[in-house]
Amino acid sequence: MISGCQTAQQPVSQGAHNDNAALPVKHFDSEKRAEHQGALQELRYKSTTVGVERRLQVYTPPGYDPKKRYPVLYLLHGIGGDEYEWSRFGNLQAVMDNLYAEGIAEPMLVVLPNGRAQQNDRAEGNLFEHAPAFAVFEQDLLVDIIPFIESRYAVKNSAESRAIAGLSMGGGQALNIGLSHTDKFAWVGGFSAAPNTRPPAMLVPDPAKLNRQLKLLYVACGDSDQLFHVSDTLHKYLDRNQVDHRWTVYPQGKHDWHVWKQDLWFFAQQLFK
Repeated sequence: MISGCQTAQQPVSQGAHNDNAALPVKHFDSEKRAEHQGALQELRYKSTTVGVERRLQVYTPPGYDPKKRYPVLYLLHGIGGDEYEWSRFGNLQAVMDNLYAEGIAEPMLVVLPNGRAQQNDRAEGNLFEHAPAFAVFEQDLLVDIIPFIESRYAVKNSAESRAIAGLSMGGGQALNIGLSHTDKFAWVGGFSAAPNTRPPAMLVPDPAKLNRQLKLLYVACGDSDQLFHVSDTLHKYLDRNQVDHRWTVYPQGKHDWHVWKQDLWFFAQQLFK
């Protein structure tokens, strides 16, 4: 498992793995290279948790071959987003395509679900009233989404081949779900996690056990983000308890896509290696 600290300007890795993350190339979130383009597809799945059909998006890497088997990253949106947020505002396809063009990421699927597990899952009205639906999403992911993806795509089904990450509210979900289900996920990332994140002692009750189970725990935030204390408190707890993790701080970084797109760039290139 990786430990260390990095900033947006100078990524640094320490510990047993030499996994220095490459800085974003110019136009990493916008340039398209025809020979390195993945595909983004919208699908519907039956959610037994919610009782309706729900939508998600799936990115398959360039040269996806159904005869092979791939690892999967489940990537979650924020409180005001939905299954389209990462593709619309996070330029997901361009970021992933450029990682492959640079040859610094393992081929993987990226699944973009809707983390608001209720019948009307649109980001409407008082968004904070949907908080219970964000908690219900844990069951929707484990019971409905993962089996659906594994029935439709050529993917591996071990914890070492699954990652979960998200931004803001989705960052809290990723930490809550991933660290509670290390039998399902060995790679966990929280990008600017929101206050829905469980207290550190609840997330990591057994530090030694977590160190044995996880391949990577990535915690990141901009130091000018109003929610910086959430990630910083978790980082300090992990440090005190000698939990291996990668701590990323963006100098003058705010709660915005400038930070989160870089998080995806840094996080994705470390996965499944």
